[in-house]
Amino acid sequence: MGKVDYKALKAGGFMRQVQKDCFSMRLRTVGGKIGAEQLNKIYEIARDYGQGYVHLTARQGIEIPFIKLEDIETVKAELAKAGLEPGACGPRVRTVTACQGSAICPSGWIDTTALAKELDAKYFAKELSHKFKLAVTGCSNNCLKAEENDFGIKGGVQPVWNESRCSFCGLCEAVCPVKAIKVAKEDGNLFFDQEQCIYCGKCVKSCPVSAWHGKSGFLVYFGGTFGNKIAVAKQILPLISSKEKLFSIIDATMGFFAKYAKPGERFRVTLERVGWELLEQELREIEE
Repeated sequence: MGKVDYKALKAGGFMRQVQKDCFSMRLRTVGGKIGAEQLNKIYEIARDYGQGYVHLTARQGIEIPFIKLEDIETVKAELAKAGLEPGACGPRVRTVTACQGSAICPSGWIDTTALAKELDAKYFAKELSHKFKLAVTGCSNNCLKAEENDFGIKGGVQPVWNESRCSFCGLCEAVCPVKAIKVAKEDGNLFFDQEQCIYCGKCVKSCPVSAWHGKSGFLVYFGGTFGNKIAVAKQILPLISSKEKLFSIIDATMGFFAKYAKPGERFRVTLERVGWELLEQELREIEE
């Protein structure tokens, strides 16, 4: 066997283990969704080419340890039979994570699974200065922790109050986590502080008479890291109303990273070095 290109193997989802010529193979998953028949194939590969178990990663991934160097091509062929393939490691866009979103969860505002598939199809394994993580969470419950990612997406809604339908029961005030709503039952008045609103939509979900309504959209977060250095991503844009605009912002963000990052530099480090104002300026140009 010739010289082994470990860098190429890692880029293709095969990570070296401490055991000689053994690799932990990371699978390409999208939004944590795996078909039942695919699980059967993963079971077979773990049994026949690994040591009979899998490892579930922190980012909804599946790894099969103890894949031997000599079996890598065979394992790839077996994966392909079930529509599976190895994932990606190193300085590139990683697995897109997602909660179950509005298709399953009553709290969800956006179809996270469908969006994760679109993100994966467009950006997965894109070469960048450093790893780049994308996550999609359906609502402010934030199950996928959007702020921990280089680019996080959270479902939200711009609430609108219909006075003619309101019974002034006060439930919206009770559920609002930031106290942006005040109800005066005796006077039949309601005060809504739009500037305080975090677009969680709890008022809309809870209203028994549908006095609150609104159009769902996307909140985006930039520059989160939870590795060796911890930094919470920042929200620097208001609620985004369309998917087309969302993808324009993602394109601009990755273009910004590719343009300004030094080799081996994480997105957050680039932002801190060149200034958040520069990113905001380039994002504003999308709207012009």
